[in-house]
Amino acid sequence: MARKATLTDVAREAGVSIATVDRVINSRGGVERSKEEKVMRAARLLELDRRLDFASSQIRRVAVMVQPPTNPFHAELQAGIETARKMLAPLSVQMQVVHIPLGGHADIAKRIRGLRSWADGLIISTSDVPEIAEAIRSISDAIPVITLATDIADCGRVAYVGPNDERSGRIAGDLLGMFMGESGGHVMMLVGRLDMAGHRARAKGFSEILQRRHPQCVLSRMIETGEQRDLAHQLVHRSLKADPFIRGIYLLSVGATEVVEAVEGLGRQGTVHIVSHELTSNRRELLRQRRIHAVLDQNPRRETRLAAEAIACQLGRLAKVEEPLETNAQIFMAENV
Repeated sequence: MARKATLTDVAREAGVSIATVDRVINSRGGVERSKEEKVMRAARLLELDRRLDFASSQIRRVAVMVQPPTNPFHAELQAGIETARKMLAPLSVQMQVVHIPLGGHADIAKRIRGLRSWADGLIISTSDVPEIAEAIRSISDAIPVITLATDIADCGRVAYVGPNDERSGRIAGDLLGMFMGESGGHVMMLVGRLDMAGHRARAKGFSEILQRRHPQCVLSRMIETGEQRDLAHQLVHRSLKADPFIRGIYLLSVGATEVVEAVEGLGRQGTVHIVSHELTSNRRELLRQRRIHAVLDQNPRRETRLAAEAIACQLGRLAKVEEPLETNAQIFMAENV
């Protein structure tokens, strides 16, 4: 039988004294943050307490910066955050949601820099622009940063939790190409925001797979909607009226109901195939009614749980995350929703 870990083992692993380990494990306080985190990480790694439920005397505060839940995808993220909040509470980790708007990059960057004064970690889902990346770099030496659902290039983050969006775009392109068949036709792509790394990557993967595998399907329009539902409706209505050869729509963002209504309003249902992302409640119903043809889902609630576990590891409150941080896209159609 394997020997149980002792305080001496934890002290050796963490590079601190046995007295320091004793103070941390028994919640006596008086230990500086960096040492406590080393002890907690080592104790969980060595399974000093197999229940792994001993609490820290020091509260750690994690800022979670996401869009307001008016966007259905971000509503799913918000629900996942509430579940993760309960999961982290016994580890003395508190999650505080900071809602950030679409755009407003200067304001978001300012809020990020302000985290130095109160946050011990950051989970963030926002635009991939130099202004925001630089703000994250400016705090990444002080607190760990996890990017969620969409990555931010060269920002100093310790991990990204979310899908491989370029691969998701390729899957979407392959599906739409097969739906359209050998006769092919024109395809329009509705991108939410090109300043989101995930949207750019999806668009890239989609375009590449159409050219390589489905040359009979020609991407004739790529339009940015700014994540505005009414604009999505207007753009689809206008495009379909102008181009009778459009037989496929790839929707990367919000506006599924509006896109369907534009298609049906012109009597093009049955001839135009629609592929989208995120299995929100309205898209689930549209799938059941066969008014859209396929939805790729990345399971945002699972993503927030993984991000919470990853930040807890960085703070020394968990030994490791048991699952991969890259999430797989799952395909949903009428028969499996």
